[in-house]
Amino acid sequence: MEIFKGTILLIIVLVFFTLFSYRAPKGMKAMGALASAAVAAFLVEAFQLYVGGDLLGIGFLGEVGTAAGGMGGVAAAALVALALGVSPVYALMLGISCAGMGLLPGFIAGYLVSFIVKKIESKVPAGLDLIVTIIVAAPLVRLIAVNVSPIVDATLLNIGGIIAETANSNPIIMGIILGGVITVVATAPLSSMALTAMLGLTGLPMAIGALAVFGSSFMNYVLFDRMKFGNRRTTISVAIEPLTQADIISANPIPVYVTNFIGGAAAGIVVASAGLINNAPGTATPIAGLAVMYGFNDPLKVTITAFICATVGALSGLLGSIIFKKFKIRTVSDLEKKNSQQAKEVA
Repeated sequence: MEIFKGTILLIIVLVFFTLFSYRAPKGMKAMGALASAAVAAFLVEAFQLYVGGDLLGIGFLGEVGTAAGGMGGVAAAALVALALGVSPVYALMLGISCAGMGLLPGFIAGYLVSFIVKKIESKVPAGLDLIVTIIVAAPLVRLIAVNVSPIVDATLLNIGGIIAETANSNPIIMGIILGGVITVVATAPLSSMALTAMLGLTGLPMAIGALAVFGSSFMNYVLFDRMKFGNRRTTISVAIEPLTQADIISANPIPVYVTNFIGGAAAGIVVASAGLINNAPGTATPIAGLAVMYGFNDPLKVTITAFICATVGALSGLLGSIIFKKFKIRTVSDLEKKNSQQAKEVA
């Protein structure tokens, strides 16, 4: 029952953020900023605190990681404001006003108040707009962040808690679900880092997310290479960061998403069976996710598990290319021709 509940709630979250990305004003840019905020705060925390501080025992690096990890709300509010076109000074003002807030409350507050700040910038005379922004926007953005924090804690973090409990009681099944879903999210407009950070995943669920995404690098390389979606540069790029090829992935969702779910689910089973943990939320990313795993587990065990995930990923990419061998796909050149034709029609 808990597995079903956790899965349904996770799907609802994904649907909501997908709709936000495509339907909300500048939603795609905002979600990109949220992903960047997760990188700026949690990736630094993961490397410096858990690897540099805990694993290597360098106290100063641990301090750097701790400082960065506490700035999620600041990074989210500032970066979403910049993405929406707010001037750098006012964007940073909104971010600083969200000090001490979580990633998602900062994101929500920054997104909403950014539209107000842009109005102030365009309607209020130069010079006076600074005073108005300080008086109106700065306290407003924090007020919103403070008031949405309990809602976030009661929803997203609760979902993360359900997933964690389910992973402990039914690790293999949750490995299949989480591994598949998070790997697909990594190739979608949503960010796997942002999703796992918002849910506050730790322990086995975060380990599944980190190594499943790591294995997906090899999977997508093989899939893109054999399916001939683009050239060598395209293939290498999607292996390093799938979001760099969002246009070609969006044009071929069925073969890419199905293959990624299969490979991610298989990697999830491997990680769940190994019983690894990862207590650094938001590290569902290929290189950093693997590195952080060494800070919480036996290095040899991590290396062996990562090697198996990479192998499973490559085999899944091969399987996907066989399954969708005769599937009609759209290549990079097809998209370039379409864009060129649309440009000519507009001209």
